[in-house]
Amino acid sequence: MNDRVVSGYSLSQRFLHWATVLLVLFNLLLPDGMNAWYRLIRHGGTPLPEQIASANIHAYVGIAILLMTILRLGLRFVQGVPPEAANEPAIFRLAARLAHASLYLLLLALPASGIAVYYLGVEALGALHADVLKLILWIVIVAHVFGALVHQFYWKTDVLRRMTMG
Repeated sequence: MNDRVVSGYSLSQRFLHWATVLLVLFNLLLPDGMNAWYRLIRHGGTPLPEQIASANIHAYVGIAILLMTILRLGLRFVQGVPPEAANEPAIFRLAARLAHASLYLLLLALPASGIAVYYLGVEALGALHADVLKLILWIVIVAHVFGALVHQFYWKTDVLRRMTMG
């Protein structure tokens, strides 16, 4: 990891963070095209071109999330990250590290499992992708947002500002 001390996230890190947020929310909130395609395939049906196109949108967004996550990890390694808030209790610093690690793992595992199901036909991963990992991602997102709000309004740190303004 880069040992250089940084006070905020770079513009590229912030852009990738918020672009990832939008794409993740898109796929979490609007999975209907992929769900319809998956149900049809599971029951031996033949999808219509518009059903395939709708499923492809979900898949392409997932691939974009995967690529942006890999790029974010690279930037994190090269550019570093701001130090943790000093006045945060140790248990919450640990929780924040675990939440971030979980988010990165999920943002790699969800697209990878989706690719395996959709493009490679590994149906055994379908429930893991659409049910288990998706639920865990929702839980971690809620915890992440809650943590940012606690920093902003309870501890009154600059954690939220660092990801919005740099």
